[in-house]
Amino acid sequence: MTKVLLNDLTVRDGNQSLLATRMEKEDIIKLVTALDKVGYNALEVWGGATFDSALRFLNESPWEILREIRKAAKNTKLSMLLRGQNLVGYRHYDNDTLERFIKLAIENGIDIIRVFDALNDMNNIENSVKFIKKHGGHCQCAISYTVSPVHTEEYFVNLVKKMADMGADSICIKDMAGILVPDAAYSLVKALKSVTDLPINVHSHTTAGLTHLVMLRAMEAGADIVDTVISPFSGGTSHIAAETIYETAKNIGREVEYDAQALDDAYELADKIAQKYIDSGQYKARALVVNPKILKYEVPGGMLSNLMSQLQDAKMFHRFTEVLKEIPEVRKDMGYPPLVTPLSQMVGTQAVMNVISGERYKMIPNEIKTYLRGGYGKSPAPVDEEIMKKILGDEVVQPPRPVSELSPVYDEAKKEMEEKLGREAKDEEVLSYIMNPQQAILKPKTEAPEGKSAAPVIENKNEVVEFEMIIER
Repeated sequence: MTKVLLNDLTVRDGNQSLLATRMEKEDIIKLVTALDKVGYNALEVWGGATFDSALRFLNESPWEILREIRKAAKNTKLSMLLRGQNLVGYRHYDNDTLERFIKLAIENGIDIIRVFDALNDMNNIENSVKFIKKHGGHCQCAISYTVSPVHTEEYFVNLVKKMADMGADSICIKDMAGILVPDAAYSLVKALKSVTDLPINVHSHTTAGLTHLVMLRAMEAGADIVDTVISPFSGGTSHIAAETIYETAKNIGREVEYDAQALDDAYELADKIAQKYIDSGQYKARALVVNPKILKYEVPGGMLSNLMSQLQDAKMFHRFTEVLKEIPEVRKDMGYPPLVTPLSQMVGTQAVMNVISGERYKMIPNEIKTYLRGGYGKSPAPVDEEIMKKILGDEVVQPPRPVSELSPVYDEAKKEMEEKLGREAKDEEVLSYIMNPQQAILKPKTEAPEGKSAAPVIENKNEVVEFEMIIER
């Protein structure tokens, strides 16, 4: 129990939480090069919103970014975040697409794949686990931590037992909203350690201001791995600083191996890069403000920063608190789904629509209807019957089609992609097209004024993800 390992999430979740995943490729590579020398257990660099954002906002190939990251990280394992059967998209994909994506991610440099399902529905991660193991990756299964009448400690312990039986190599407590409190962290880690020998990784956002105490108690309970970011990208909707954890671990007798000079060098670089985004206005100061009410709202860090940004762009920021108050009400109506992608976008967008329309459930995203029909898996608790009736009317809800019956789409997508490109399409291009058909064909960048970054030319939004543009991630 003496040693504790640290992961660095700066260029994935720190970037996603504070910069809405807009960090430019050049800055990502610089940071990875510096962080690689510190001595982390792993660098989380890919997956989550980075795939979509690379295509949609940066006009970059996410695959090429991954390859460049792999070249830059000569000493450290690379990890990514995978949404189970949703991959890095917002709906279920067929097993052929799932396996192709996982195989290609591992071939291009990913060592550890953290896989989760937004509903903690094990049917939605079992195929991912199988393919990760088949292709030689380390499979870390994550529980989407949340609080509700049905999400008890026993509930999470049973989930982890199932994950271990599936073949997980390690377990992550994924507290995406920062709502895990210190004693609950201690108790949950202890409970998990009593039923499995798999390493336990704790992930918690600092939104509510509790994470220092949470990580202290988790390490006291025997947590094996802790998620951190470099300090200029820490705090608020992001994560705890690695520098803070090093000192905390030392004080409780948990050994952490790291290169102090390399950490200082990484800090100096990260500080300059953070200042660049502060000066451009992309690093949102409001995202750094501690918000204890998040314990009630349960909004994840990346979602919160994007909600702020997009309400501001729509000149509706004055209704921010109204939307936050509506989110837990919608979540309760929907059967208490954990607020993590894609459910966080769906619940958040429904809350925005309820507020701006002045009438609850007057406007309904198609994705909410799909959810109520079981298209994303089984809800943790029953959906409110009156809300179900209001949204679906007298429709008889049929059992959703099993994932195993989803038809492969790769060959058809490859043909379409090649018609658009006028040449043979690579596997990675076809996979990008399947998940982001409107953005997969990269456009020439415009000429940038001196001292400015070139702005990518982006096509129209993909109808499959139309809802998430209110709250992107």
